[in-house]
Amino acid sequence: MNKPEKINVIALIPELDKKLFKLLEGLSAEDWEKQTIAPKWKVKDVAVHLLDGNLRTLSMLRDEYYGEKPENINSYQDLIDFLNRLNADWVKATKRLSPKVIIDLLKSSGKEYCDFLATLNLNDKAEFSVAWAGENESKNWFHIAREYTEKWHHQQQIRLAVGDEQKLLEAKWYLPYLDTSVRALPHHYRNVKGEAKDLIKFTFIGKTEKSWFLYYENGWELLTSINAKPKSEVRIGFEHAWKIFTKGMTRKEAIESSEIIGEKRLGEKIFDMIAVLA
Repeated sequence: MNKPEKINVIALIPELDKKLFKLLEGLSAEDWEKQTIAPKWKVKDVAVHLLDGNLRTLSMLRDEYYGEKPENINSYQDLIDFLNRLNADWVKATKRLSPKVIIDLLKSSGKEYCDFLATLNLNDKAEFSVAWAGENESKNWFHIAREYTEKWHHQQQIRLAVGDEQKLLEAKWYLPYLDTSVRALPHHYRNVKGEAKDLIKFTFIGKTEKSWFLYYENGWELLTSINAKPKSEVRIGFEHAWKIFTKGMTRKEAIESSEIIGEKRLGEKIFDMIAVLA
Protein backbone atom coordinates (compact mmCIF):
# COMPACT_ATOMS: atom_id res chain seq x y z
CA MET A 1 0.00 0.00 0.00
CA ASN A 2 1.13 3.56 -0.75
CA LYS A 3 0.31 6.78 1.06
CA PRO A 4 -0.22 10.20 -0.59
CA GLU A 5 2.87 12.32 -1.16
CA LYS A 6 3.34 16.04 -0.67
CA ILE A 7 1.72 18.21 -3.32
CA ASN A 8 3.77 20.88 -5.09
CA VAL A 9 1.75 23.23 -7.28
CA ILE A 10 4.04 26.28 -7.07
CA ALA A 11 4.79 26.15 -10.80
CA LEU A 12 1.16 25.50 -11.78
CA ILE A 13 -0.42 28.50 -10.07
CA PRO A 14 1.08 31.17 -12.39
CA GLU A 15 -0.01 29.08 -15.39
CA LEU A 16 -3.49 28.75 -13.96
CA ASP A 17 -3.62 32.52 -13.48
CA LYS A 18 -2.65 33.09 -17.12
CA LYS A 19 -5.56 30.91 -18.21
CA LEU A 20 -7.83 33.06 -16.05
CA PHE A 21 -6.54 36.30 -17.59
CA LYS A 22 -7.06 34.98 -21.12
CA LEU A 23 -10.57 33.82 -20.22
CA LEU A 24 -11.59 37.13 -18.68
CA GLU A 25 -10.14 39.19 -21.51
CA GLY A 26 -12.37 37.30 -23.95
CA LEU A 27 -15.63 37.88 -22.06
CA SER A 28 -18.38 40.15 -23.33
CA ALA A 29 -20.16 42.67 -21.12
CA GLU A 30 -23.04 40.22 -20.91
CA ASP A 31 -20.71 37.40 -19.83
CA TRP A 32 -19.51 39.39 -16.82
CA GLU A 33 -23.10 39.55 -15.57
CA LYS A 34 -23.91 35.85 -16.01
CA GLN A 35 -24.99 33.88 -12.97
CA THR A 36 -22.52 31.30 -11.66
CA ILE A 37 -23.12 28.07 -9.79
CA ALA A 38 -22.47 30.07 -6.59
CA PRO A 39 -26.02 31.30 -5.83
CA LYS A 40 -25.10 34.83 -4.71
CA TRP A 41 -22.33 35.51 -7.24
CA LYS A 42 -22.21 36.44 -10.89
CA VAL A 43 -19.06 36.10 -13.00
CA LYS A 44 -17.78 39.53 -11.97
CA ASP A 45 -18.29 38.70 -8.29
CA VAL A 46 -16.21 35.52 -8.57
CA ALA A 47 -13.46 37.44 -10.39
CA VAL A 48 -13.21 40.06 -7.63
CA HIS A 49 -13.24 37.29 -5.02
CA LEU A 50 -10.14 35.85 -6.70
CA LEU A 51 -8.59 39.32 -6.54
CA ASP A 52 -9.40 39.48 -2.83
CA GLY A 53 -7.59 36.18 -2.33
CA ASN A 54 -4.42 37.62 -3.84
CA LEU A 55 -4.59 40.85 -1.86
CA ARG A 56 -5.43 39.23 1.46
CA THR A 57 -2.58 36.74 1.12
CA LEU A 58 -0.09 39.50 0.35
CA SER A 59 -1.37 41.70 3.16
CA MET A 60 -1.50 39.02 5.85
CA LEU A 61 1.25 36.56 5.02
CA ARG A 62 3.80 38.73 3.23
CA ASP A 63 3.23 42.08 4.99
CA GLU A 64 1.93 40.71 8.33
CA TYR A 65 -1.01 43.12 8.20
CA TYR A 66 -4.25 41.48 9.24
CA GLY A 67 -6.62 44.41 9.09
CA GLU A 68 -9.98 43.17 10.31
CA LYS A 69 -9.26 40.37 12.77
CA PRO A 70 -11.91 37.81 13.70
CA GLU A 71 -13.39 38.09 17.18
CA ASN A 72 -15.37 35.57 19.20
CA ILE A 73 -14.46 32.67 16.93
CA ASN A 74 -15.43 29.70 19.08
CA SER A 75 -16.35 27.20 16.41
CA TYR A 76 -15.81 26.25 12.79
CA GLN A 77 -19.18 27.83 11.94
CA ASP A 78 -18.10 31.11 13.59
CA LEU A 79 -15.09 31.16 11.25
CA ILE A 80 -17.29 30.46 8.22
CA ASP A 81 -19.69 33.25 9.20
CA PHE A 82 -16.80 35.70 9.59
CA LEU A 83 -15.31 34.82 6.20
CA ASN A 84 -18.70 34.98 4.49
CA ARG A 85 -19.17 38.50 5.83
CA LEU A 86 -15.73 39.57 4.62
CA ASN A 87 -16.46 38.10 1.18
CA ALA A 88 -19.84 39.81 0.92
CA ASP A 89 -18.40 43.19 1.99
CA TRP A 90 -15.65 42.96 -0.63
CA VAL A 91 -17.97 41.96 -3.47
CA LYS A 92 -20.29 44.85 -2.64
CA ALA A 93 -17.43 47.38 -2.48
CA THR A 94 -15.98 46.28 -5.83
CA LYS A 95 -19.23 46.72 -7.76
CA ARG A 96 -17.81 50.06 -8.91
CA LEU A 97 -14.77 48.45 -10.60
CA SER A 98 -14.75 47.89 -14.36
CA PRO A 99 -13.79 44.53 -15.88
CA LYS A 100 -10.57 46.07 -17.27
CA VAL A 101 -9.57 47.39 -13.85
CA ILE A 102 -10.30 43.98 -12.31
CA ILE A 103 -8.17 42.17 -14.90
CA ASP A 104 -5.29 44.62 -14.49
CA LEU A 105 -5.40 44.23 -10.70
CA LEU A 106 -5.54 40.44 -11.00
CA LYS A 107 -2.45 40.49 -13.20
CA SER A 108 -0.38 42.77 -10.98
CA SER A 109 -1.41 41.20 -7.67
CA GLY A 110 -1.18 37.71 -9.16
CA LYS A 111 2.48 38.16 -10.01
CA GLU A 112 3.27 39.43 -6.50
CA TYR A 113 1.20 36.61 -5.02
CA CYS A 114 3.07 33.94 -6.98
CA ASP A 115 6.44 35.54 -6.25
CA PHE A 116 5.62 35.45 -2.54
CA LEU A 117 4.54 31.80 -2.56
CA ALA A 118 7.84 30.88 -4.20
CA THR A 119 9.70 32.27 -1.16
CA LEU A 120 7.99 29.90 1.28
CA ASN A 121 9.67 26.76 2.62
CA LEU A 122 7.16 24.05 1.74
CA ASN A 123 7.92 22.09 4.92
CA ASP A 124 7.53 25.00 7.34
CA LYS A 125 4.40 25.48 9.40
CA ALA A 126 1.73 27.44 7.53
CA GLU A 127 0.17 30.53 9.05
CA PHE A 128 -3.29 29.05 8.48
CA SER A 129 -4.24 25.40 8.81
CA VAL A 130 -6.38 23.54 6.27
CA ALA A 131 -9.43 23.35 8.50
CA TRP A 132 -11.67 21.47 6.09
CA ALA A 133 -9.18 18.56 6.23
CA GLY A 134 -9.41 18.54 10.02
CA GLU A 135 -5.94 19.98 10.56
CA ASN A 136 -5.14 22.33 13.42
CA GLU A 137 -1.67 22.83 11.98
CA SER A 138 -0.59 22.46 8.36
CA LYS A 139 2.61 22.67 6.36
CA ASN A 140 3.07 25.32 3.68
CA TRP A 141 2.85 22.74 0.89
CA PHE A 142 -0.70 21.87 1.95
CA HIS A 143 -1.68 25.51 2.47
CA ILE A 144 -0.43 26.33 -1.05
CA ALA A 145 -2.24 23.31 -2.49
CA ARG A 146 -5.41 24.54 -0.78
CA GLU A 147 -4.82 27.93 -2.43
CA TYR A 148 -4.59 26.13 -5.78
CA THR A 149 -7.98 24.51 -5.20
CA GLU A 150 -9.46 27.94 -4.45
CA LYS A 151 -8.10 29.42 -7.66
CA TRP A 152 -9.05 26.31 -9.64
CA HIS A 153 -12.65 25.98 -8.53
CA HIS A 154 -13.48 29.68 -8.72
CA GLN A 155 -12.07 29.89 -12.24
CA GLN A 156 -14.11 26.79 -13.05
CA GLN A 157 -17.25 28.50 -11.73
CA ILE A 158 -16.65 31.30 -14.24
CA ARG A 159 -15.92 28.83 -17.03
CA LEU A 160 -19.09 26.87 -16.31
CA ALA A 161 -21.16 30.07 -16.42
CA VAL A 162 -19.79 31.08 -19.84
CA GLY A 163 -19.70 27.59 -21.37
CA ASP A 164 -15.95 26.95 -21.36
CA GLU A 165 -15.55 24.42 -18.55
CA GLN A 166 -13.67 21.61 -20.32
CA LYS A 167 -10.18 23.13 -20.23
CA LEU A 168 -9.73 22.84 -16.47
CA LEU A 169 -11.01 19.25 -16.51
CA GLU A 170 -7.81 18.20 -18.27
CA ALA A 171 -5.66 16.01 -16.03
CA LYS A 172 -2.84 18.56 -15.75
CA TRP A 173 -5.14 21.01 -13.98
CA TYR A 174 -7.75 18.75 -12.42
CA LEU A 175 -5.68 16.03 -10.77
CA PRO A 176 -3.87 18.46 -8.42
CA TYR A 177 -7.30 19.81 -7.45
CA LEU A 178 -8.55 16.30 -6.71
CA ASP A 179 -5.33 15.23 -4.98
CA THR A 180 -5.71 18.13 -2.56
CA SER A 181 -9.45 17.83 -2.01
CA VAL A 182 -9.42 14.11 -1.18
CA ARG A 183 -7.09 14.83 1.75
CA ALA A 184 -10.32 15.73 3.56
CA LEU A 185 -11.62 12.15 3.32
CA PRO A 186 -10.15 10.70 6.55
CA HIS A 187 -11.48 13.64 8.58
CA HIS A 188 -14.83 13.51 6.80
CA TYR A 189 -15.17 9.78 7.49
CA ARG A 190 -13.99 9.99 11.13
CA ASN A 191 -17.44 9.13 12.51
CA VAL A 192 -18.21 6.41 9.97
CA LYS A 193 -18.00 3.02 11.65
CA GLY A 194 -15.54 0.65 10.04
CA GLU A 195 -14.12 -2.81 10.65
CA ALA A 196 -10.48 -3.85 10.44
CA LYS A 197 -9.23 -3.89 6.83
CA ASP A 198 -12.37 -2.28 5.41
CA LEU A 199 -11.49 -0.62 2.12
CA ILE A 200 -13.35 2.07 0.16
CA LYS A 201 -12.23 2.97 -3.35
CA PHE A 202 -12.99 6.37 -4.86
CA THR A 203 -12.57 6.53 -8.63
CA PHE A 204 -12.82 9.79 -10.54
CA ILE A 205 -13.57 9.47 -14.23
CA GLY A 206 -12.73 11.79 -17.12
CA LYS A 207 -10.48 11.28 -20.13
CA THR A 208 -8.30 9.53 -17.56
CA GLU A 209 -9.21 7.70 -14.34
CA LYS A 210 -7.69 8.30 -10.93
CA SER A 211 -8.42 6.46 -7.69
CA TRP A 212 -7.78 6.98 -4.00
CA PHE A 213 -8.63 4.64 -1.12
CA LEU A 214 -9.72 4.79 2.50
CA TYR A 215 -8.40 1.89 4.59
CA TYR A 216 -9.65 1.19 8.10
CA GLU A 217 -7.29 0.15 10.88
CA ASN A 218 -8.01 1.98 14.14
CA GLY A 219 -9.39 4.80 12.01
CA TRP A 220 -9.57 5.70 8.33
CA GLU A 221 -6.35 6.30 6.39
CA LEU A 222 -5.99 7.72 2.88
CA LEU A 223 -3.99 5.63 0.38
CA THR A 224 -3.08 6.03 -3.28
CA SER A 225 -2.83 2.29 -3.95
CA ILE A 226 -3.41 -1.03 -2.22
CA ASN A 227 -3.59 -4.64 -3.38
CA ALA A 228 -6.96 -5.57 -1.90
CA LYS A 229 -10.58 -5.75 -2.95
CA PRO A 230 -12.70 -2.79 -1.82
CA LYS A 231 -15.83 -3.29 0.22
CA SER A 232 -17.30 -0.30 -1.57
CA GLU A 233 -16.32 1.62 -4.71
CA VAL A 234 -17.64 5.06 -5.61
CA ARG A 235 -17.31 6.19 -9.23
CA ILE A 236 -17.68 9.93 -9.82
CA GLY A 237 -17.32 11.86 -13.07
CA PHE A 238 -14.77 14.68 -13.30
CA GLU A 239 -17.56 17.12 -14.16
CA HIS A 240 -19.39 16.31 -10.91
CA ALA A 241 -16.65 15.85 -8.30
CA TRP A 242 -15.62 19.50 -8.00
CA LYS A 243 -19.27 20.53 -7.66
CA ILE A 244 -19.77 18.00 -4.86
CA PHE A 245 -16.75 19.30 -2.95
CA THR A 246 -17.75 22.99 -3.31
CA LYS A 247 -21.49 22.79 -2.59
CA GLY A 248 -22.25 23.15 -6.29
CA MET A 249 -24.82 20.37 -6.35
CA THR A 250 -27.11 18.69 -3.85
CA ARG A 251 -26.37 15.37 -2.20
CA LYS A 252 -29.30 13.83 -4.08
CA GLU A 253 -27.98 15.11 -7.43
CA ALA A 254 -24.48 13.85 -6.58
CA ILE A 255 -25.69 10.34 -5.77
CA GLU A 256 -27.86 10.18 -8.88
CA SER A 257 -24.97 11.24 -11.12
CA SER A 258 -22.50 8.73 -9.64
CA GLU A 259 -22.26 4.99 -9.03
CA ILE A 260 -21.69 3.01 -5.83
CA ILE A 261 -20.57 -0.60 -6.18
CA GLY A 262 -20.77 -2.70 -3.04
CA GLU A 263 -21.70 -1.42 0.41
CA LYS A 264 -23.71 1.76 -0.04
CA ARG A 265 -23.33 2.91 3.59
CA LEU A 266 -19.58 3.25 3.22
CA GLY A 267 -19.59 4.84 -0.20
CA GLU A 268 -22.27 7.47 0.06
CA LYS A 269 -20.66 9.49 2.84
CA ILE A 270 -18.44 11.24 0.29
CA PHE A 271 -21.44 12.96 -1.23
CA ASP A 272 -21.68 15.49 1.59
CA MET A 273 -17.95 16.20 1.84
CA ILE A 274 -16.92 19.85 1.49
CA ALA A 275 -13.35 20.81 0.61
CA VAL A 276 -13.75 24.56 0.95
CA LEU A 277 -14.42 26.89 3.88
CA ALA A 278 -18.18 27.05 3.33
